[in-house]
Parts: sequence; structure tokens; C-alpha cells
Amino acid sequence: MKQIMIIAITGLFVLSGCTGVKTLSTGLENEAYLEFVGNPGNYSGGITVTIDDKTTFTANVNKDHANRPQGKVYAISTGNHTISVSYQGAVIYSKHIFVSAQETKRILLQ
Repeated sequence: MKQIMIIAITGLFVLSGCTGVKTLSTGLENEAYLEFVGNPGNYSGGITVTIDDKTTFTANVNKDHANRPQGKVYAISTGNHTISVSYQGAVIYSKHIFVSAQETKRILLQ
């Protein structure tokens, strides 16, 4: 009887040391992506992209792959943006867009 009591008390100590189930909740990153699609040979040296008349950067043009983005994509914040794309000083694309979290917006260049 004494042996059963010692085993039971030891078992309770072992079980009380366990922390139980831990849960973790995460959300999606609050960013979206731009992909510029066209014939890369027509845009040697890249294109100039302006977002909301504030941010300007040079981007590469990817070949068109209908299944999923392949090549370089560019992260931007979610929400409404005005995108302007120019090549050799001439504006070739300008549009007001809305992008949500984890969305990849494909911009087709002719």
C-alpha cells in the first residue's frame, strides 16, 4: 500500500510539471507584390517604376508564365496605389490599383 501511494504521488508530480498545449496564432504579412510581365528583350536595362509619386525604383521585366510568378517580384504595402511605369523617359503604363495582403498584381507591358 505504501508503494502504491509513493508511485501515485510521483506520478502527480510528473504530470503537474507538464505545461500542456501551447497555441500560436499568426497572420499574413501585410504586404503585396508587383510583377512586371512582357518581353524582356524590349526593355533592356529595365523599367522605371514610380509608386504614388513618392517611391521610384528600377525593375526587371519577366517573361509571361501563366501558372505562377517566375522571376523578380517587388513588395509594396497593401491598399490603394498609383503605379506609373516608364521606359527611356516615356510613360508606358499608368494606373490606380488596389492590392490586398499577399496578392501578386501582374502588370502586363506591351
